[in-house]
Amino acid sequence: MIHAIIDGISVEVEEGTTILSAAETAGIKIPTLCYLKNLAPDGSCRMCVVEIEGNPKLQTACSTPIAEGNVILTNSEKVRSTRKFVLELLMTKHDAHCFSCAQNGACELQSLCMEYGVEESPLAETMEKQPIDDSNEFFTFDPNLCIMCRRCQRTCEQISGRGAITVQNRGYNSKIGVAFEELGHGFGNSDCESCGNCVEACPTGALSKKGAKQHPYRMTEVTRVRTTCPHCAVGCQYDLLVKNGRIVGTEAADGPTNHGMLCVKGRFASYNFVHSEDRLTDPLIKNRETGEFRKASWDEALDLIAEKFTAIRDEFGGDALAGFACSRSTNEDIYMLQKMVRTAFKTNNTDNCARV
Repeated sequence: MIHAIIDGISVEVEEGTTILSAAETAGIKIPTLCYLKNLAPDGSCRMCVVEIEGNPKLQTACSTPIAEGNVILTNSEKVRSTRKFVLELLMTKHDAHCFSCAQNGACELQSLCMEYGVEESPLAETMEKQPIDDSNEFFTFDPNLCIMCRRCQRTCEQISGRGAITVQNRGYNSKIGVAFEELGHGFGNSDCESCGNCVEACPTGALSKKGAKQHPYRMTEVTRVRTTCPHCAVGCQYDLLVKNGRIVGTEAADGPTNHGMLCVKGRFASYNFVHSEDRLTDPLIKNRETGEFRKASWDEALDLIAEKFTAIRDEFGGDALAGFACSRSTNEDIYMLQKMVRTAFKTNNTDNCARV
């Protein structure tokens, strides 16, 4: 175990623990921009710098292991001055239009600029605006809002395992992009699977969901309702974002099977049926003579189904029937289906696609 003092608070943590994690155990919040819990530390944004007694240089808390006897200051005048300078550097290439930005009120860069008193960068220069990539069906990439934290690129590579996002050029001219961009390729015609995990990782409005434009909302306006994604049997956990009684989006939760990740269907599609005008809300029974459907009560519909299945079984035997379960059903519902097939149909003809 390592013993150290952070902002006057004694901490005891396991060897190899970073300063950032050690501070978190003591209830001390250190600001970050490039850091994400499930990614290897990058230390590129420099927002998490701290002062270590006896060390002339500031160290990045996310990537520096805490050492025995360290006396660390996370909010000294030197630290705050450096963080403010870092924000001013980041703002030199950031096209700030907060009021019209989709992330207004939920932008990590905006929050830090407010905390450190950065309204505009004294180093700002006239930028040549880069074209917005609107080629993806589910999200938009605005390079003018990108701060090169690389959270999107590292999420795509290290967690999603896709590697569709790249860092192009070097130094001051570095930018986020996709392969063959010089040939006119954008996110929409790249190796991107549109899972949107990069969108959720983005700390600014550089990557934003297109669905938010159809039903605009601010994160301060929504209520979160924890649920299980209904698309497949993996059981990913997410929060439905609800505004005025309408689902306007989803946000991945740290569930046991997904740990803050979602696929394209879970993030952008699996909730849209709720408000669809084509959604069936009542059982329908077809009139054999006219071919038209009519609404029926659940009791009437279920009685009819039971009667038809029983008649087929009695006349042709149980093997004339089969039950096939949908992968979007819960394990409990699938269990009940196979139980019905084996006991009521009297056959073993039952299966489940169990794949997307």
